[in-house]
Amino acid sequence: MKKLIVLLTFALGLSVTSFAQSKPAEFKFEKETYDFGKIPMGKPVSVDFKFTNVGEEPLILTKVETTCGCTVPTYTQTPVQKGQSGLIKVTYTPAGTPLPFSKSITITSNAKTTTKVLYIKGETVAASSK
Repeated sequence: MKKLIVLLTFALGLSVTSFAQSKPAEFKFEKETYDFGKIPMGKPVSVDFKFTNVGEEPLILTKVETTCGCTVPTYTQTPVQKGQSGLIKVTYTPAGTPLPFSKSITITSNAKTTTKVLYIKGETVAASSK
């Protein structure tokens, strides 16, 4: 009986150790903030946020949310394997009055850091009439 308990304890220790050494999925972005500078009112602008999975497990984006309807994200829907890249494209359509803006894009995933926030900023200016 004593040998059985020692054997089970040893097996449990090995399995815990092997799981502890596994590196979960993780983002590495080329940039996390983008400044559009001055953009004319009513003209949509886009930016691509490229990322690489630097973890061992596949990276799965479950949700990408923005702070308002003027900012629309599209993103990689399939799992991103270890060492592979994915993309989050953000399109901002300015409306209202010309003002500086700052918007956040919140990403939820299975990464080690489950929630990641990206930012876009700039200033809208009155559209030139010709």
